[in-house]
Amino acid sequence: MGDPPAAPGNEAGSDGPPRPRSLLELFLAFNRLALQGFGGVLPIAHRELVERLHWLNPDEFVELLALGQVLPGPNIINMAVILGERWFGWRGSVAASAGLLALPSVIVLFLATLYQEFSSQPLVNGALRGMGVAAAGLVISTALKLWKTLARNPLGRIWGSVLAAAMVLLVGLLRWPMLWVLLGLGPLATALAWWVLRRRSAERVAAVIAAAPAPSTVAAGATVAVAVAVEAVEEDSPEGSRTGPGHSAPQDFP
Repeated sequence: MGDPPAAPGNEAGSDGPPRPRSLLELFLAFNRLALQGFGGVLPIAHRELVERLHWLNPDEFVELLALGQVLPGPNIINMAVILGERWFGWRGSVAASAGLLALPSVIVLFLATLYQEFSSQPLVNGALRGMGVAAAGLVISTALKLWKTLARNPLGRIWGSVLAAAMVLLVGLLRWPMLWVLLGLGPLATALAWWVLRRRSAERVAAVIAAAPAPSTVAAGATVAVAVAVEAVEEDSPEGSRTGPGHSAPQDFP
């Protein structure tokens, strides 16, 4: 049987995780996901970057998404800038951002013109409502996929679910401003994660200390080892062989 095919976006036989091989490939990847992102690019970005191209694993995607959420601007644009800079520096940031914005912007302007002409048509309004429902389903499915990664998060699924529910309640139902909710829940989640990691570190240190032998045992073992080594040296020496078993020590005569 031959070798398995190389992962998409990675040269065959190269080491390390898959990554785009050129600026053009990076541009086309983000352009492709942008053209599919009706009602939001995030679900398509997860499918393209994680499931299809394997440029990111689920944990990395969640971390980049969280960073993109707290930075100013659209989260997917922030992710494109970060990933492009990671792989190709500032040129990669420009290529990834251009892939997201260039052709989709032209399409959006064209569709906006058409919408002004036909917005009063019931068929158009029904199509937009259907797209909204489909977009909501895509977001929910992506949230379920990302929820699995909480098992490896320091907060775990319980605290992660509590914080997510608090975000939905404050922003989605109570309509609190996103900025103030992030300023409130963000430091709380950070402090909670720091406390969990600190406690785990203390538990590991305590386990190592408990598994280590007692000081008296170590000292006794060292003493026995030194005595055995000295005896071995004496037996190998000429004087030691004369004074060993079966030989009597020389006696002094007047």
